[in-house]
Amino acid sequence: MMSMGAVDADDKLDRQQAKQVLRRAARMLKPYRREVRGAAALVTVSTLAILAGPYLLKFGIDHGIKPRNGRNLNLAVGAYVIVAICAYLATRTQVLLVSRAGEGFLRDLRVRVFDRLLRLSMPFYDREKAGVVVSRMTSDVDSLQELVQQGLLQLAASLLLIVGSVVVLALVSWKLLLICLIPVPFVVLASIKFQRDSNAAYLTVRDRIGLTLSSLQEGISGVRVIQAYGREEVEVERFARRNRSLYRAHMKSVWVQAWYLPVIEGSALACTALVIGIGGRMVAAGTVTVGTVAFFVLTLSNLFEPMNQLSQLFNTVQSSGAALSKLFELLDTPVDLPEAAHAVPLPARGDLRVEGLSFAYAGGEPVLHNVDLVLAAGEKLALVGPTGAGKSTLAKLMARLYDPTEGQVTFAGVDLRQAELRSLRTIITVVPQEGYLFAGTIVDNIRIGRPDATDDDVRASLASLDLLDRFEALPEGLLTEVHERGSRLSAGERQLVSLARAALADPGVLVLDEATSSLDPGTEVLVERALERLMVGRSVVVIAHRLSTAERADRVGVVAAGGLVELGTHADLVALGGHYAGLYRNWVGGLASA
Repeated sequence: MMSMGAVDADDKLDRQQAKQVLRRAARMLKPYRREVRGAAALVTVSTLAILAGPYLLKFGIDHGIKPRNGRNLNLAVGAYVIVAICAYLATRTQVLLVSRAGEGFLRDLRVRVFDRLLRLSMPFYDREKAGVVVSRMTSDVDSLQELVQQGLLQLAASLLLIVGSVVVLALVSWKLLLICLIPVPFVVLASIKFQRDSNAAYLTVRDRIGLTLSSLQEGISGVRVIQAYGREEVEVERFARRNRSLYRAHMKSVWVQAWYLPVIEGSALACTALVIGIGGRMVAAGTVTVGTVAFFVLTLSNLFEPMNQLSQLFNTVQSSGAALSKLFELLDTPVDLPEAAHAVPLPARGDLRVEGLSFAYAGGEPVLHNVDLVLAAGEKLALVGPTGAGKSTLAKLMARLYDPTEGQVTFAGVDLRQAELRSLRTIITVVPQEGYLFAGTIVDNIRIGRPDATDDDVRASLASLDLLDRFEALPEGLLTEVHERGSRLSAGERQLVSLARAALADPGVLVLDEATSSLDPGTEVLVERALERLMVGRSVVVIAHRLSTAERADRVGVVAAGGLVELGTHADLVALGGHYAGLYRNWVGGLASA
């Protein structure tokens, strides 16, 4: 079982880090300066109103009840009602202002983080786990939400109330205040211990929640495998172990609160008893008034309750600070494929050249080395080779989804690192093996290829692939909702939509991760036909999983052991008797035995 010490060190910020996070958050809050200032002023008003209540009671007792002065008593009651109304209005308005500023801050932060995530390139997603990336927009923002909705107001109000209470107590009777300070050292020591213990307990709970949710997610995602192999009891027991661990972590956090809260309550009761006991003697001696003692008894609650709230807020503030630090860290993540300072647009057509190219993923061994290749305008090149040889990596480098470690990739004489990114993505388009569709209509998904395209342009792209009639025949035609990930369409239809998307973009170079490798034979014929139409007049790089695709290409490049070991036409490479000839013989033999 994980010990209490096994917590995430990333959730702890040192003083310097905390200052940097606060300064940056303050800069992001600039658009909401008016709301922040208004809320600060209203927090001051509501705090003064809270402090005024006991003082008005003191006035009523000393100048109204005791001398039997009805006018002063009515004045105290009337003032108390006015103060209560002011406190209500100030609290209500400050909640609205803080929420407006806080929720606006979170709204802006979400947009900036999402924008950053979409602009970060493939190397970033190779390094980071998908769950960690998603948690930035979920659990980290949720952590900030708690602080924004309640924590900020409570923090400011508690601090003001503690300071204000000490000031008014000193002004009314410094002697009684000294008596009230007797239990304070115990409260301070208990609060320090509570902050340390509760922080460790909170971080452990957070860690156990993650493990429990992970087990739940695995169970739901793999339910078919679990049922197929009769592992229900094993998985339930594994989930139960993690759930018990979470229960113990929660009980540890409850135990921490269970000893701390009575310390605060006991200190408050001890102070009240001291004030009543010693204050009563001072009243009898004529040193203080009855109203002063009553004032102290009421004001003490304004002193100890905020202390309790501040201790409870400690974890929220620390967690929110850590979450904000992680989000800022994400916003500061450099783009691996930046646009050059004086980037130039790419020509519509040209030769794609790979010169002296070598590449290694971050922290890894080189997967490609010293590759030279020329893809002439309008040429069809198939890349073949064993799994892991580097053919997909080479194709991605030719589309600048990665930058080479050494060498360069140029199009029409322009180094892709010097090209405008928008121009690059327009001229060189990648069509993945599986067509990914977003929630929306067929038209919406095709228009991703060119956002400014009209409905007629979309229809023309489908017609160019001889697909218009097929999609118009659907009950809702091109306005058919495809649902999330295109779940309403078949795999073949999703791929056809992605091909129409590429046709609408009208690129000069197509990079294809063979689009028919995961389709059934019937659908494969339809997609193949659309592909043939899409490739007309364009340069094409296709990662060929089937050698039938390589047969139809103008040239074939064989990638093996991190290098381009053979390059030529299908017929030439078969006659050469090398790597490709061996692959081709095995493939033909497999077809014959089938």
